[in-house]
Amino acid sequence: MDCRYEIKDTSKIITPQLVYYKEIIIENIRKAIDLAGSAERLWPHVKSHKTAGMVKLQMEMGIKRFKCATIAEAEMVADCGAGDILLAYPLVGPNIQRFVCLEEKYPQLRFWAIGEDYGQLALLSEESLKKGITTRVLLDVNMGMNRTGAAIESAEELYERCAGLEGITMRGFHCYDGNHNDPDPAARKEKVAKKAEVLKGIRKRLEEKKLECSVFVMGGTPSFPCHAEYPDVFLSPGTAFLQDAGYYKRLPDMDFIPAAVVLSRVVSHPSKDSFTLDLGYKGIAADPVSQRGYIVGGEEYEAVFQNEEHWVFRLKEGQEASLPEIGSVVYVIPTHICPTSALYPSIPIVEKGVVTENWEVKARNRKITV
Repeated sequence: MDCRYEIKDTSKIITPQLVYYKEIIIENIRKAIDLAGSAERLWPHVKSHKTAGMVKLQMEMGIKRFKCATIAEAEMVADCGAGDILLAYPLVGPNIQRFVCLEEKYPQLRFWAIGEDYGQLALLSEESLKKGITTRVLLDVNMGMNRTGAAIESAEELYERCAGLEGITMRGFHCYDGNHNDPDPAARKEKVAKKAEVLKGIRKRLEEKKLECSVFVMGGTPSFPCHAEYPDVFLSPGTAFLQDAGYYKRLPDMDFIPAAVVLSRVVSHPSKDSFTLDLGYKGIAADPVSQRGYIVGGEEYEAVFQNEEHWVFRLKEGQEASLPEIGSVVYVIPTHICPTSALYPSIPIVEKGVVTENWEVKARNRKITV
């Protein structure tokens, strides 16, 4: 097993339990800053961890801007005193009022919303006017992922129209391209460059029309090094700081090290060549269709099936290794860390093989106070 993951005393740790390794996180933060060119350019996503502990650590290392997926995440970041907080999720329904309430509650901070629909931004405009607030807005652009965002072909016209709304101020574009995750870094870079050129033209034309369009928040973990080549944009990786087995195996060029592991224990030997962990899909993200995690140092084992509270592994064909003893601790790197983090109310933080503190996963719930 990779010794960097070994915890000296696990006797008091109830399993399954997600743990973070602080030294590796710090190493990953430094790598992200180096790739970005400076901490000032980073606008990282907090959805992967949902903890004030990570936000504060990143702030200590010079990062002041943060991106969120929920109102609760935005409130958690606000309580940390971050300078700029971007809610990178379409505001609809009661979340429009909740967002403006956040702006009202933390007037010393700069909040940013995104939008792709004139009608919903008009509602945000109305709510902002009621409170005497001018809300900063980035137009959300569909970069080809086809999940949210205005079509890039109509972005310029929509931006102009939204710029006429009172109560909001259009400031630029939010451009998440999770679809640009090709294992070949050259192919990834080429795809990013094509879209970047189109956006550059839109920006130029809008500025010629005297419209404010200075803030571009670009990319995710796979693509942010590609966007880093464009000096006038902000970069928004999320997973990179914790890294998971999914990106680690798919994108080896990224060089980020997994810093989150789920501790599990062997509870059974149902056959002579298989064993069962107490790690069902209630303890690790279930969204990967295939392998949901990898045992550290367990290359000789393969997953058989997983239920809510059980995960059965067996020896691969031709292997003659022994099975881990019943009661022994196994370390599993999740394939997808973001939903795994949300399964735990708190996360032990390991330094030099010892648990030194616990980070509350404060924003795992949909509401804190606002």
